[in-house]
Amino acid sequence: MPPPIVTHMALLEMTRRELTVEESYFSYDEKRLESLKPFNKHNTIIGQPRAMQALKMGFSVASKGYNIYVSGDPGTGRSTAIKEAATPFLQDLSLLKDIAFVHNFRHPDKPIAVTFECATGRRFALAMQNFITLLKQKIKESQNIDQKSLSDLANSLLEPIKKEFSQAELQNYFAQVQQDLIEHAYLFNLENQNGLPQDSFYLRYSVNLLVDHSQTKERPLIFENHPTFANLFGSLDALGDRRDDRYLPFLAIHAGSLLQSAGGYMVISAEEMLTTEGLWEAFKRFLQTSALVIQNASYGSAQVSPIRPEPVPLNLKVVLVGSEESYEEFCQHDFDFLKLFKVSAEFDYSMQATDENIKGVISYLYHVVNEENLAPLEMAAVAELLRYSALLAESRDELTTQLSLVADLLREANYWGKLENRTSIDKKSVLKALEERSYITSVTESRIFNEIATGEMIIALEGTKIGVVNGLAVLDRGFSYFGTPTVISATVAPGTEGIVNIEHEAGLSGEIHDKGLLILEGYLRKRYARTFPLSIYSGICFEQSYAEVDGDSASSSELYALLSAIGEIPIKQNIAVTGSVNQMGELQPVGGINEKISGFYSVCKKLNLKNHPGVIIPIQNIKSLILPYEIIEAIEKKEFHIYPVKNIDEGMQILTDRVAGERNQKGNFPVNTFNKIIEDRLKALYEISRPQV
Repeated sequence: MPPPIVTHMALLEMTRRELTVEESYFSYDEKRLESLKPFNKHNTIIGQPRAMQALKMGFSVASKGYNIYVSGDPGTGRSTAIKEAATPFLQDLSLLKDIAFVHNFRHPDKPIAVTFECATGRRFALAMQNFITLLKQKIKESQNIDQKSLSDLANSLLEPIKKEFSQAELQNYFAQVQQDLIEHAYLFNLENQNGLPQDSFYLRYSVNLLVDHSQTKERPLIFENHPTFANLFGSLDALGDRRDDRYLPFLAIHAGSLLQSAGGYMVISAEEMLTTEGLWEAFKRFLQTSALVIQNASYGSAQVSPIRPEPVPLNLKVVLVGSEESYEEFCQHDFDFLKLFKVSAEFDYSMQATDENIKGVISYLYHVVNEENLAPLEMAAVAELLRYSALLAESRDELTTQLSLVADLLREANYWGKLENRTSIDKKSVLKALEERSYITSVTESRIFNEIATGEMIIALEGTKIGVVNGLAVLDRGFSYFGTPTVISATVAPGTEGIVNIEHEAGLSGEIHDKGLLILEGYLRKRYARTFPLSIYSGICFEQSYAEVDGDSASSSELYALLSAIGEIPIKQNIAVTGSVNQMGELQPVGGINEKISGFYSVCKKLNLKNHPGVIIPIQNIKSLILPYEIIEAIEKKEFHIYPVKNIDEGMQILTDRVAGERNQKGNFPVNTFNKIIEDRLKALYEISRPQV
């Protein structure tokens, strides 16, 4: 007797999970924040332990190549961290050198570079100035000037200077000075019809002191915010007639920031370094040789400066500050980069919301209040500011490290609070600041919503459609960052072309979006086309979208539209969708989830929709939800719904009100399930596409 047939009713059960009010709500408990007092100690750097560790090592190791690349977003404290990490090393003045140029009497176009111990260069410059003064005085007093008397005079005046400055290059220079005076003895002859030399003649014996540490108290830490050839490497003045006595090339030399930071540290913007053609190559040569050549030069210039000053050996550490993208560009396109920048200090955009970090952020906020004389800060306002910080980090478990953004909201809350005659910064002040910020930056957002309301942008938010899904996109316009629904449509016909990405064909699709479309084909093969070839010709399009589409956050929306078109299954239009999908059909979290939900809610509110509008999101994005209180109230009143799903089947069940169905022991989907309908339709498409014998 055969065994009884058991119907697995569980296979036909429909799962539909909806986010509860408790799950949608998030805030910081004021009692918890109060327990973290006192907040009087302000730590300048919060939540960046790895970056600070890297910086400390980079500043400590003096070996060649241990320059530092600091990456991260603006506002994460990179500049402050560099100053803090460098401070312990700024008191050591042993590496500082004074740097000067003097006249090269034999080869005037090649000025001589001279380095001195710290604070010695000025003494030498003053000594040579005193030499010039005494020389002029003695010559005026003398009755008979000839080569011997000039030589004796120069020797007597230079003797004390020679004893004080005994460097070998200076001894050679002093000999040249004496010889130059002898060669120009005819100028001092009283019978010379032009009289004694002009004062400009004596400038040849002066000193061009470019780096003077006579007043220096600590090693230089220079932030070069505008790196150009001249600003970095120095410059040379335009020279007059070379036959003129005033033609003194060594006086035409001006120091750049590299020379000024010698013996210390220089901080440069990586992005600025990349914008000037040839600047990085020239800067890299300096790093490789540790010698600076000052010249008027720009990449590709046909002009060559007639002056070639001697190279100046420099000892300094360079800190490049830029984005992660710039770091990758350096690494990929310059094989020498990692040899020159062996330390990478990466500043994270978020940090764990631990008690220590929370306390650090609160201390920072109180520090801003005290420094800028803002109104007293209430703990309820602190809780809202921390909530905003979590919103920027897109996680309930984290806080943003861009503390400057949180401080900006604090300043705006202070402003709006004063306008409303509040004596302190409270919760209402912060919410008012957020409301006004949204209003001020919502011109583009309002225009789009009006286009939807008037029908200029064709989006159905009621009823059902086949092959059409309302996806969610985020538009970024400076400070304006908002979500908006976008129509994604799919058409299906027999064929072997596969899925055609219309955005790609039009040149409006990025590489990541292209990859997402290929993943959809992989899902169809794995889920349905197990025993027959996948034969389909489908077009997927973002309707009324004329900008480039990239990212994979719409891949689940595209798959829902495709499945609907294949099975000719109607999809609800009052539910918008976001989420990335893999080939297994599993939903993956996406960014901008709060903006996407808020954008769709705003459209529904503007159109006064009451037919249970909602949004499908990946279940992993629950921890990213920091929703406006208005949306939480709508969820509580059952006027808006959020559906967290794990996979495509769960999402399709919500969109179609049909059971998904799982394969039985024989490998078949149950009858009347949407998976069965889709599989049968794909088989039919294959039969139609198969060549007829």
